[in-house]
Amino acid sequence: MESADRVKEFEELRPLLFSISYRILGSVGEAEDAVQETWLRFDASTTRPTSTKAYLSAAVTRISIDVLRSARVRREEYVGPWFPEPLLADPYEDPERAVELADSLPMAALVLLERLSPLERAVFVLRDVFGFEFPEIASAVERSEAACRQLLVRARRHMQAGTPRFEANRTERQQLAARFFDALKDGDVGGLQQLLAADVQLVGDSGGKAPRLARVVLGASSVARLLGSVYPALLRIDVTCELHELNGQPGAILHDRDGRVLQTLVLDVADGRIQAIRAVVNPDKLAHLGPVADAWAVDREFRESRRSAR
Repeated sequence: MESADRVKEFEELRPLLFSISYRILGSVGEAEDAVQETWLRFDASTTRPTSTKAYLSAAVTRISIDVLRSARVRREEYVGPWFPEPLLADPYEDPERAVELADSLPMAALVLLERLSPLERAVFVLRDVFGFEFPEIASAVERSEAACRQLLVRARRHMQAGTPRFEANRTERQQLAARFFDALKDGDVGGLQQLLAADVQLVGDSGGKAPRLARVVLGASSVARLLGSVYPALLRIDVTCELHELNGQPGAILHDRDGRVLQTLVLDVADGRIQAIRAVVNPDKLAHLGPVADAWAVDREFRESRRSAR
């Protein structure tokens, strides 16, 4: 295969390869590294595969499984709740798999995938998200088709036990999110509470590398009071809130006064209410979004500002 043709084929499939790897790993950086390693193996190959898509998908899957096995050890020692790295947009589109792709991207779905073993996760992603056939999956994970079918049964059982609910109507999600962030900026506790589910959860992921919530905050009243007191104070020290869709769900990116990324917020919306709010403040998980703020410095300024305002 001519070098130019090889590059062209790979670049056409790069969005698919990243999307597979991101769903297996939950990490933008690790998925990008897995895709790069896949290219290096493809470029070094001296034979032309029967199906370039199958060959590259299998390669990126195997690499991602190996990375995930190592990552799971680190995640067992992770400080506090673990969330995937927020993703601005999925580079891969397939109209025939649009529902499956959308349902597998939200943070809640990726957190649920953490229940699966690396092999279960890979088989589930390849089959139920991307629609690969079992012979291709068996080749990718280096197991028999029968074994892959059993892995899929177990994976589906785990996933169905905790499948998160999401508001299907994108316009309604965005409208509710806009009302939420307006109330957040104004410190409107009552307005916030009306938008939250009674059992809403506010959870933060800092990995011990940034200020974090001392615990998971539960309930509309508690979450509204906390948010209504914290975020107006952040805005007073020139923190800005920019609405973004993250992992296919409404959310926002907060920046410090110099425009550096401070944290992300993602909203899970169902039944016309916000069911969960997930904040990612771990700087390691924000670097792909731009220069990262010093969250500790912002926290010190925030606390000093609140003391002086009393």
